[in-house]
Amino acid sequence: MKILLIEDDDQTAKFVAKGLREHGHAVEHATSGRDGLFLATGGGHDVMVIDRMLPAVDGLTIVKSVRGAGIRTPVLLLTTLGGINDRVDGLEAGADDYLTKPFAFAELLARINALARRPPMAGESTTLRVGDLELDRLKRSVVRAGRRIELQPQEFRLLEYLMRHAGQVVTRTMLLENVWEFHFDPHTSVVETHISRLRNKVDRDFDGDLIRTVRGSGYVLDVAR
Repeated sequence: MKILLIEDDDQTAKFVAKGLREHGHAVEHATSGRDGLFLATGGGHDVMVIDRMLPAVDGLTIVKSVRGAGIRTPVLLLTTLGGINDRVDGLEAGADDYLTKPFAFAELLARINALARRPPMAGESTTLRVGDLELDRLKRSVVRAGRRIELQPQEFRLLEYLMRHAGQVVTRTMLLENVWEFHFDPHTSVVETHISRLRNKVDRDFDGDLIRTVRGSGYVLDVAR
């Protein structure tokens, strides 16, 4: 899943982001309400985790703005305010769940997974398809030509990104930033290594290759030729 985390407390943000990434999720992090609102209204997330008390724009305002824009992505509010009225305010603003600080990561993860399992709104899909390849973002399953393919968490994230951009050339820099969340070049072969592993699982023993190298540009996933 791709999760948006809007949290200004550095320690809490690192704790949550690290745990989610260890479970194979992609995390986009904003440290202020203004930046968080910009990312939230951009769409493309499976779940949003939003701190209620934020600088510039508070969490309730973000939730109201997101719902006002017609974005139905599930929202979990994090807050130190645990009173009944506080929880009611959060839910009435449009949040789907409410978790008070301090919290156990296991409970946070369980709540996020529960939100992700809710039936999608009309017109939304949890499945990506390219040719005979199918990826289910919620079940975290991959099938090609009726055969299940087992992927490691980072391989799954890489394939999901390629499928979201099917038919488009994605560069090494794009993959480093969006799959590994590196905003610098680590000068390693991490991308090339994972592309190779993914090809062995997705293309080998099947009719036609889906993943191609575009020399000097990057990679593209498209219908097999």
